[in-house]
Parts: sequence; structure tokens; C-alpha cells
Amino acid sequence: MSLQKSLKERFFHALGFEVLAIAICAPLGAWLLGYSLAHMGLLTLMVSLMAMTWNMVFNAIFDRAQRRMGFQRTLGARAVHAVLFEIGLIIAVVPLAAWWLDIGLWEAFVLDIAIVLFFLPYTFGFNWAYDHIRAKVVAHHARKTRQKQKACTSAA
Repeated sequence: MSLQKSLKERFFHALGFEVLAIAICAPLGAWLLGYSLAHMGLLTLMVSLMAMTWNMVFNAIFDRAQRRMGFQRTLGARAVHAVLFEIGLIIAVVPLAAWWLDIGLWEAFVLDIAIVLFFLPYTFGFNWAYDHIRAKVVAHHARKTRQKQKACTSAA
């Protein structure tokens, strides 16, 4: 499977990840924390935009590391991927959540840890599924390309 991904594919990957996350987190956060859906929805959107940018950057770094080190995308590699991604996101999100919700940094950190407990398996599962779906799409595209080339060679 090719590890080369276009900017368009990276954007599609990150967008799919974030749209599904917003659909789950905004209503759940509003309900659990007692804020309005609009207030939590805006926070979720801000965090999502930060996460989407981080997702594209981090996955490019992860792909480059895989090409250099030659490791496979095993369950263990995806677990490390999810943990490192979430650590980077915590560093960015805690100050934003503290400001937006008018709470202290410690409270925002504790809230973010709770969110990470949701996002660790979500990130792992989403990316594991994405890898498998992508492999099938890439293989299907390669088969179609070979069939077209074979048809062109036969016709000539």
C-alpha cells in the first residue's frame, strides 16, 4: 500500500474524523456539562479546527517516520499514533477550553483528560478503519488501472 497521500486525501481524512467527532461531542458535552448546545458546539468547532490542522501535520510526520523507520501499521503502531496525537492536542486545547468555559487550567486539564479517554479509542478505531478502507480503495484503483492498460495493449 502506498504511503504517499495527497493534500486532498489528508484533508478528506481529517474532515471525516472531525465531522464525526463534532456530531458525537457537541451534544454529549452540552448534556454532561450543562452548557448550551450552541456554546459547546462553538467550542467543539474551535477544537475541531485545531485538531484538524494538527491531524494533517501529525499524520504527515507519522507517514515520514514510517518511511524512514520501515515499521508496519500494526495495532501497536496505531496505539502509539493515537497516544502521541492526543498529547499534542492536549497542549493546544487546555488553554482554549479554560478560557472558553471560564474555568481554571487544572479544571480544563481534567476535562481534557476525560475527553482524551473518549478520543483515544475513537482515534485508534477511526484510523484503523481508514487504513483498511483506503487499502481496499487503492487496490481497487490499481486493478482498474491494470485492466485499462491490458485492454489498451490488447487493442494495439
